[in-house]
Amino acid sequence: MIRLGQGTAGALLCALLGTVCAAGFRQIRYSVPEELDKGSFVGNISKDLGLEPRELAVRGVRIISRGKSQLFSLDPRSGSLVTGGRIDREELCAQSAPCLVSFNILVEDKLKIFEVEVDITDINDNAPSFPTEELEIKIGELTDPGTRFPLKTAFDPDVGMNALQNYKLNSNDYFSLAVNSVIDDAKYPELVLERALDREKKAVHQLDLIAFDGGDPVHTGKLCIQVIVSDANDNPPVFTKPEYHVSVLENVPVGTRLITVNATDPDEGFNAQVSYILDKMPGKIAQVFHLNSVTGAISILKSLDYEDAVFYEIKIEAQDGPGLFSRAKVLVTVLDVNDNAPEVSVTSLTGSVPEEAPSGREIALINVHDRDSGQNGQVTVFVLGNLPFTLEKSIDQYYRLVTAKSLDHEEVSQYNISLRATDGGSPPLSTETHITLHVSDINDNPPTFTHASYSAYIPENNARGASIFSVTAQDPDTDKNAQVTYSLAEDTLQGLPLSSYISINSNTGVLYALCSFDYEQFRDLQLQITARDSGTPPLSSNTTLSLFVLDQNDNTPEILYPTLPVDGSTGVELAPRSADPGYLVTKVVAVDKDSGQNAWLSYRLLKASEPGLFSVGLHTGEVRTARALLDRDALKQSLVVAVQDHGQPPLSATVTLTIAVADSIPDILGDLESIHTPANPQNSDLTLYLVVAVAVVSCIFLAFVIVLLALRFRRWYSSRLLQASGNGLAGIPASHFVGLDGVQAFLQTYSQEVSLTAGSRKSHLIFPQPNYADTLISQESCGKSEPLIIPQDLLETKEDPTLPEVTVSLLDMHPRDCKWQIIEILAPQCSLQHCPQWLSNLGVSINREMNKEKVTYRYLYNGIFHP
Repeated sequence: MIRLGQGTAGALLCALLGTVCAAGFRQIRYSVPEELDKGSFVGNISKDLGLEPRELAVRGVRIISRGKSQLFSLDPRSGSLVTGGRIDREELCAQSAPCLVSFNILVEDKLKIFEVEVDITDINDNAPSFPTEELEIKIGELTDPGTRFPLKTAFDPDVGMNALQNYKLNSNDYFSLAVNSVIDDAKYPELVLERALDREKKAVHQLDLIAFDGGDPVHTGKLCIQVIVSDANDNPPVFTKPEYHVSVLENVPVGTRLITVNATDPDEGFNAQVSYILDKMPGKIAQVFHLNSVTGAISILKSLDYEDAVFYEIKIEAQDGPGLFSRAKVLVTVLDVNDNAPEVSVTSLTGSVPEEAPSGREIALINVHDRDSGQNGQVTVFVLGNLPFTLEKSIDQYYRLVTAKSLDHEEVSQYNISLRATDGGSPPLSTETHITLHVSDINDNPPTFTHASYSAYIPENNARGASIFSVTAQDPDTDKNAQVTYSLAEDTLQGLPLSSYISINSNTGVLYALCSFDYEQFRDLQLQITARDSGTPPLSSNTTLSLFVLDQNDNTPEILYPTLPVDGSTGVELAPRSADPGYLVTKVVAVDKDSGQNAWLSYRLLKASEPGLFSVGLHTGEVRTARALLDRDALKQSLVVAVQDHGQPPLSATVTLTIAVADSIPDILGDLESIHTPANPQNSDLTLYLVVAVAVVSCIFLAFVIVLLALRFRRWYSSRLLQASGNGLAGIPASHFVGLDGVQAFLQTYSQEVSLTAGSRKSHLIFPQPNYADTLISQESCGKSEPLIIPQDLLETKEDPTLPEVTVSLLDMHPRDCKWQIIEILAPQCSLQHCPQWLSNLGVSINREMNKEKVTYRYLYNGIFHP
């Protein structure tokens, strides 16, 4: 083994790599003749790629062509490049040389592409050929020698030496061959007249023109040339007929032969050769018909149309070689076929018709025409679809389109009318035309509300100008007839016009509140809304709107009992010291002008001078003792009761109750002087306000005196009326209130009886009084006293025959200093049977000295108070 040095080994490695790289990227070129069978060997591609044949498939070797058909393929067994089919070089490259086919071979595992170029070599597989096998040449016998006559050239698709090389002419005595070459090396043969011809010696000369290539073996092509020697022209051509007749359908295809004319010339040769031409004629006959100048065949050059021309006259000339000619005529009659559809034209049209127009209203005037003739021109026309229109025959081919019934714009505002005209041909042809008709609107529909009535809800205390509701009315008419305006019917509410409460937008139907509604004033109102269109005359419809005002908690509870005295005194409620726990002392009565939850009231004890002594019913407002009263409990108890509703937010009011704790009325008379309304400490500093207050009080007092006089007069007048009406009111109590201040309310409301007490040896009468715990008590100042009313039906008598005297004990308050006083009235003796009559007829004024003041009582006579 030979060991190389490190430098020598590196140099050899670089050389080997360079060789491989060069081999991997070199161009592979093959050459193959054309016309090989499929699968013929082209080249050992595996060897050129440096691969074994079995590696071609493993390494993904394949051919990539550039959009051409696959001319070559790989043989995986031999590793060779073979033909994919027969290759025709002339078809592939035509006359181009060389003919190279390039494609790429891809080695996929290394992503290497090799360019392969195959040269398709030509073989002599084509012989030269002439476009025709025979050629006839007419030469007059007077033609000068040396005259040249061009001949047909041959063509050989091969290239190189296999292509056409030259021509040769068979030997003869009269003609020779001249071959001319041009720039592209093409060769053009010419026949040269070498000597004068003599028709009488030889009328026809047969020549052979041979074309040959340079292949091996040589291929040739032959053209037979017949030279006819023509004599002198002394006879014109003659037609077989001077006039030809032909009929043709108008739909015959272009190129159809109509007729062939024939003319003969008795001369011989060129003088007898006839050609046909069209005589110059006006019109477009030359554009419609074609005349074969050699055969005389007349064919159609352009489609015939019966509607354009029914008859054609064609003039033809037959001309021989030298120029003698004769004329003939061909008369062509065009027969009609059903090739024209009917034509529909709208002569007059009404673009719109008002709705509800009567039937028979003319819409359009239609003209129908068919250019065909006979049965093909018979046209029927009708309206397509189920439309309210009909066609009426007018004159000639005119029809009137009229309405079949009254139209309705709201049902259909526009009609697209389709008319179809059909002829009587076979097969029939038809045409459709479309007419757009607008149905103009009239004001025949009133606006319609979506609902017959509406309901809306608005909270009270709403903002002025707020939108509260919206109504919409639809009018199926259009344009001005569908423009709806809204209005409110005139009405009054609480003496004011409805328009001062509600307004409506005449264009949109939106209602607005012009004022702030108060639930306590009215809770609902009915509105009549009118929707009117803008048509002529205008149409309208009505609907009703029920507007409900929703309550809001905007009213504080109003305390009805106990009421605050107007004269500065303090109302006093009585609670006996012997009262058990739960004893009903009084009841706070309150109402709330709101409704629902806003009017639900609850009561609670807000403040008490002695906590735990009294309780207030949460829902009843009843003030009861929470425990038994003790001797140490103060005589006067002050309670602050709060009344609160359940609105959001809740509103409340308070009342101050003064409760006197005593077992009997005389026990508290001496202590009631301390119960008064506390003065406002700020009044002493408001001298100016006091002066104004005095003036106001003086005015009020004057007004009070006037009102008192009026009431006295009215009472006197009422007593006169009642006396006249008898004793009808004698059995009805006029009042259940005792005119006492402070504790008098308690006495009248919660006392079980008021006693009329007699002496120790005297009988007594009991006058039971009803309990008015749930009755609202009216109070007045202590300056006025109310009488004790003794109804006749409450007086009860015993079976005792006599009653010597009766003493009536009353509790009253002095009119000036508001001190309690007890008054006893001693009545004369009377029987119990007559006491009721006596009491009712009591007419004595009873005076009692107390603190040097007189107390005057009024009595009841026949149900009427008297001083």
